[in-house]
Amino acid sequence: MTTTKDTRSRGRPRQFDPEHATDVAQQLFHARGYDDVSVAEVTAALGINTPSFYSAFGSKAGLYKRVIERYGTNGAVPLGALLRDDRPVAECLKDVLEAAARLYSADPEATGCIVLEGCRSTDAEARTAARAAHLAAEELIHDYIARRHPEQARELATYVSTVMNGLSAKARMGQSQASLLSSARLAGLALGQVLPAGARE
Repeated sequence: MTTTKDTRSRGRPRQFDPEHATDVAQQLFHARGYDDVSVAEVTAALGINTPSFYSAFGSKAGLYKRVIERYGTNGAVPLGALLRDDRPVAECLKDVLEAAARLYSADPEATGCIVLEGCRSTDAEARTAARAAHLAAEELIHDYIARRHPEQARELATYVSTVMNGLSAKARMGQSQASLLSSARLAGLALGQVLPAGARE
């Protein structure tokens, strides 16, 4: 009796998947912060050597930029879905803050917002990437408000952004989801006072 052995994959390394690598890196950066994750730790988590890492991403900051882009569609507050033109502005902004409170505390191993926390990185390239993503989100909120409340758009967009920064920081410090939601709802009440339902909606 003879057997046929399939040796096609024996000894061959698994094909490198940049999307999977970005996902793994996102988990690392989110859990510990960009500055505290070394290239050696990333390569170990990905199962690749250092030359392969630099060939694929150019640098740690290059990988971080990919992570930030991915986070926009996989992990961030879904601004596009929440900022609706068929609902009062204040209600939608309150929903954004409550969604942030939930997302920032959903995973106890990866709290806060990877973008907002990245804005404080000591690495200039990573910090620039994070701040660009943050400003883009703030402008999206501003433009949404400005469609119906142009005079108050800048002030309110800054306020919402400030509250989200605070929620992220508090989540990183271990504040409970219930406490974060309470803060988000209080901020929502303030927005409702500034933009009462029916006011130029």
